Amino acid sequence: MQENPLLQKDPYERSVARFWAKYFEDKNSSIAELFVTTGENRDKAAKDCLEMLRTIEEHGGLGEKKFFGGDEIGLADLVLGFLAQWFGVIEEVVAVKIMEPQQFPRLQAWIKNFKEVPIIKENLLMRTCYPCSNGEGSR
Repeated sequence: MQENPLLQKDPYERSVARFWAKYFEDKNSSIAELFVTTGENRDKAAKDCLEMLRTIEEHGGLGEKKFFGGDEIGLADLVLGFLAQWFGVIEEVVAVKIMEPQQFPRLQAWIKNFKEVPIIKENLLMRTCYPCSNGEGSR
């Protein structure tokens, strides 16, 4: 018996987790495009990122659940974990704000929950901001 399975026992729930993992795999190129393009191409990438995030926000099942798979972290959470740590960094670097908290309350709650999972929290890279008003980095 697995102590911390990545996929749920229920076949439908397993298929949902696989769907979101595949969806993000197929759509995450827009995040890379946002980072490496300029002008109209960056605008298109920002629009594509916004569409991807809206789809996850509206149809990802978050809100009634703490994580994509329920009360425990699973496959979809790990695949989408990139959003929790790095999406904000990319927004800062390219000076384009896409994931506004008021537009994505479920995703914002998920990010908070995800970052509080002990094993995730212990292994996240410390983000250093320049300049920080308190002289410390932030997570």
